[in-house]
Amino acid sequence: MADVAPKLFISYSWSSPNHEAWVLTLAAELRANGIDVVLDKWDLKEGHDVNAFMEKMVTDPLIRKVALICDRVYAEKADGRSGGVGVETQIISAEVYARQDQTKFVAVLPERDERGKPFLPIYYKSRIFIDLSSPDSYGANFEQLLRWVCDKPLHVKPPIGKYPAYLTEQSSPSLETTSMFRRAVEAVRQSRSYCGGALNDYFDTFARNLERFRISKDEGEFDDKVVNSIDAFLPYRAEAIELFLALAKYRNNQETWESLHRFFENILAYRNRPESVTSYQDWDWDNFRFIINELLLYAIAVLLRSECYLGAAHLLRQHYYIADNVRYGLDAMVPFSMFSDRLTSLMHRNDRLKLHRVSIHADLLEQRSKASGLPFQQVMQADFLLFIRDCLDCLRIAGRGQHWWPVTLIYSGRQYGPFEMFARCQSKQYFDKVKSVLDITKKEDMLPLVGAFRAQKLRSPSWDFHSVNSFELMAFDKMASLP
Repeated sequence: MADVAPKLFISYSWSSPNHEAWVLTLAAELRANGIDVVLDKWDLKEGHDVNAFMEKMVTDPLIRKVALICDRVYAEKADGRSGGVGVETQIISAEVYARQDQTKFVAVLPERDERGKPFLPIYYKSRIFIDLSSPDSYGANFEQLLRWVCDKPLHVKPPIGKYPAYLTEQSSPSLETTSMFRRAVEAVRQSRSYCGGALNDYFDTFARNLERFRISKDEGEFDDKVVNSIDAFLPYRAEAIELFLALAKYRNNQETWESLHRFFENILAYRNRPESVTSYQDWDWDNFRFIINELLLYAIAVLLRSECYLGAAHLLRQHYYIADNVRYGLDAMVPFSMFSDRLTSLMHRNDRLKLHRVSIHADLLEQRSKASGLPFQQVMQADFLLFIRDCLDCLRIAGRGQHWWPVTLIYSGRQYGPFEMFARCQSKQYFDKVKSVLDITKKEDMLPLVGAFRAQKLRSPSWDFHSVNSFELMAFDKMASLP
């Protein structure tokens, strides 16, 4: 059985022949879009009771919507209770005030006054209307009218998700950075003279107090603690992302990128065991490894989005000093790829709970992106760029192995064609801006990478039955092919 067309009653004033023609055209458009319009021109015949026809808008259970075409004459007659509009107004106003859902009646504007103000009856003044008075917005607002008639709003309230654990757990750690964060953001946006100091105060406190997120080895499943710690960190990730965005927009300079590099250098130390710890498992600091990896992903995502390519290049070109490495006989200076780690606690969680997921790490990054303000596609683009840059560095530096594994690309099936930054690199002018991030000077510098992938000397991202086409994601064949 076919769906019954929604019924709409149109109330209007016979203001002028032109206005009546406008209403007829609107009614015809609505009918052409599946709306069963009730209109006096079509439905009120000789011998019919006019008042009964007007009352039909309220009494007929099939008429669930009424459009009030509010031009100047309609508003004046409604307020003066004169003519047919006056009779309808008495019926409508009583119905409007009696109904609590307030969804049956809506005013539709065919015109505005000389000052741009809408013509609305007094009883309707505080209510939302649909504006069809401007040709520039007619198409979008006609769709709004259709959606209202059909109860198919454009913006649908999403379902309520899980209450964040960090809001309910009494013992959630605090970085105590909120006041310094606000001061730093205000200083950046207003270009205050103390901006550099405010920024470093925030970064230093953040890095120092991150120690408070260290997980204790008491009873309970350790992977649960890792996930809860990551969840509890969300408010501070939100602070960092907002500051990254402000820096990219208002303070795109060398001093900023040096401060940001020093910040990441300080938090990178959390991926290793503290000197005071002698008994440990490798996964004991997986929460820190997830946190610092995610922060770098978002910093790069923000810089790419804002086209701060020199800033991103600085974070990837400069190595990071880790004092503890000297104690273990390791190189104190490490590349950005050290921000990428296999999180064995999350792999254990996958097995323990029989979740059968390809990567819990990737799933958490994808789920958490919904609260970040950045599309997950931009996080994937950052992850892919870091992977490509790590591969290029492997080829340039003898004895260097691949280290960056782009876990978010498990979701790359959502990406059709190249990532935006690489698609834009089809323009040679744009490529010349981007090449610093890859640390190359010309397209030909990418050829060893292409050859290494084809000869399988470098690993391409793949999981189970899903593999990533790196050439497609970076559109290598079209790179720098246009002016």
